[in-house]
Amino acid sequence: MAPWHDRAALRRALANVAHAFSLLIAAIAFALPGTATAGDIPTFAVDPSWPKQLPNNWILGQVGGITVDWQGHIWVIHRPRSLTDDEKGASLNPPRSKCCVSAPPVLEFDSDGNLLRSWGGPGQGYEWVGREHGIEVDERGFVWVGGNADNDNAILKFTLDGKFVAQIGKFAPSLGSNDTTQLGKPAETAIDKEANEIYVADGYGNRRVIVFDATTLAYKRHWGAYGNKPDDAKQAPYDPKAPVAQQFGNPVHCVKLANDGLVYVCDRINNRVQVFRKDGSFVKEFFFEKNTLGNGAVWDIAIWPDPKQTYLLSADGENNEIRVIKRDDGSVVGSFGHSGRNAGQFHWVHAMAIDAKGNVYTAEVDTGKRIQKFTLTSDALK
Repeated sequence: MAPWHDRAALRRALANVAHAFSLLIAAIAFALPGTATAGDIPTFAVDPSWPKQLPNNWILGQVGGITVDWQGHIWVIHRPRSLTDDEKGASLNPPRSKCCVSAPPVLEFDSDGNLLRSWGGPGQGYEWVGREHGIEVDERGFVWVGGNADNDNAILKFTLDGKFVAQIGKFAPSLGSNDTTQLGKPAETAIDKEANEIYVADGYGNRRVIVFDATTLAYKRHWGAYGNKPDDAKQAPYDPKAPVAQQFGNPVHCVKLANDGLVYVCDRINNRVQVFRKDGSFVKEFFFEKNTLGNGAVWDIAIWPDPKQTYLLSADGENNEIRVIKRDDGSVVGSFGHSGRNAGQFHWVHAMAIDAKGNVYTAEVDTGKRIQKFTLTSDALK
């Protein structure tokens, strides 16, 4: 019998060819150290059991912000006033149904989905926001929250237990993108621990990033798109065929700080991320899904927690996906999510955060009204 009619011999020959081919691929990868292998790129699987059911017959409304603190705890700020009567039926007088009652606006979870703490809403000595938007927790033990209703032109500072400490700005009409005492419906904040500064993506009303001392709350600096002075003149609707906008659009929806000193800003409606140094000098910009209209394609950013902070993850609430982006050049190397309401899908994915283990946490607004956890399934933390 000829050798190629021997099935065992044929299998051995094919195995040898496959082994040789794998060695060749490995050699090529070794020769090109910049080439990412599949295991290097973050991939995820949804955890459909996270978080655990809330106590006290509580329910979440639209989730305006989510962050992870230095302990790996997940903090959420949601919008009780966004709940419909059928969702909050148990709180009506008389009760409409068995379920439910709004949870307090601020909630803290551990990574297993257990509720640890909750608070928020109007209190003595301060005015609560009109529509909850954005939350940040610093390592000094303070929680920063904001809002984007018409007069939500302030950031509130609390202790971890919800005791009011101070605020930046006032709940009063905005004074524009070059005023240093007042904000303009701020979307998000970020803390520079070493410099003790708070950066504000400002926001839904203003078109800038503004920086304050995190203790004294004194104004430090601000800038607009390309590091220039912001301008509040009326803008034409976004047109992907038009020259790129020289000012930020509304909203300036996120600000994030990398360990190497770069500052990443979401210009949501213009489908771009602009990158700056901490002094506001412009470095570069990345565009994503430039043909996206509606609410834009760049809603939030989270920085990957490997030593080099190799990737950015970007939440896109118009296309309802999360992109995995190489931080050095802005190239997209992966994505997950799809429009829908099943576990792992999104409806208006609005904000996101990553813990030190590479778990991703997402928050949805409009009628999404939920938070989700995605666990890392690849070897992307090296």
